[in-house]
Amino acid sequence: MIQGALLPRLAPAIGLFFLAPLTAEYLMGNSPITDSISKLLGLSCLYGGGALLIREFTRRTGRGWPAMMTLALAYGMIEEAYVTQTLWDSNWVVGAHTLDYGFIPALGLAGPWTMFMVGVHTVFSISTPIAVAETLAGSRRTTPWLGKVGLTVAGVLYATVALGAGIAQAVYGHHASAPQLIGAGVVIAAIIVVGVRLPRRPAEVTPLPGRAPGPWAAGALAMVAGAVFVLLYAVDPTGFTPWLAEAIPLPAWLTVIIYLVLFVAVATVVVRWSHRAGWSQAHRLALAGGAMLTYAWHSFPQKVIVPTVPPTPPTSLVEDLTSNAILTVGAVALLTVAGLRLRRESVSGTAGVQQSR
Repeated sequence: MIQGALLPRLAPAIGLFFLAPLTAEYLMGNSPITDSISKLLGLSCLYGGGALLIREFTRRTGRGWPAMMTLALAYGMIEEAYVTQTLWDSNWVVGAHTLDYGFIPALGLAGPWTMFMVGVHTVFSISTPIAVAETLAGSRRTTPWLGKVGLTVAGVLYATVALGAGIAQAVYGHHASAPQLIGAGVVIAAIIVVGVRLPRRPAEVTPLPGRAPGPWAAGALAMVAGAVFVLLYAVDPTGFTPWLAEAIPLPAWLTVIIYLVLFVAVATVVVRWSHRAGWSQAHRLALAGGAMLTYAWHSFPQKVIVPTVPPTPPTSLVEDLTSNAILTVGAVALLTVAGLRLRRESVSGTAGVQQSR
């Protein structure tokens, strides 16, 4: 009987634990679903554990999405600077040199790749799975999902995998220099400080003039912005997805500027919309849905990433495309279920409109 009551209570947390890696790595097209269960479990500890820690801290302290996304940015920088060290390692994936385009010798990193990673983890790896999982959680949308034991388990799993992967990378892969690691640590610490010091969500918020556009407009914004984001990386002639490098030969410095303009423009629009009357969980789901669908179509032209450490067997084209198709159908089905849940809430007048930002 205790187990029967425990499972429903933990269902949202378990869902987020697996949804985060499935979105971040599999839906994007980095890995096929035929990969080993052990890899999925390891990625779940990393992405799912990190997403749970960020979500639980934010909701327990009464903060909203600005804090959530700031901490998601810190998560991404930790992963790329320390766990995988892709910020410093140009040869981390077979057949690509991800740092050659826009390399900054003084920092030992590439501007376009760093901007790409900022968006990948902040939006797609962490924030999107959280938004979908919270939609499915219904009345528990903004309440804690884990107790002290659950938080401890999530933290230990995340730390164990992150530390283990970081050590493996340091031993068998690229070795970042001490100044690089120290500099990254300072930046990450500053981001975390900003995230934890953002003000708690007030009980009542005076809305801006006007009414928020419908959820479909939010979804369209996410789809357009997502397309610009993933296609912008495709102009990198030395990256692992150089689809547009010959057709659109953008200089690296201009790519960085476009990334920054994109980030600022989308953030400004979403912040203004979210402070208008009528903004609801349906809008947040639409934004997350647009991001997930961007990853879904993006997975088809993208090849499976084969890292240099550890060596990975090649994936056939049929296996890759089949995996992409199954995951795309799964993403559409999940978003449909989440949308139908919100519709039922709206009809019953329960948890449909929440002004949690």
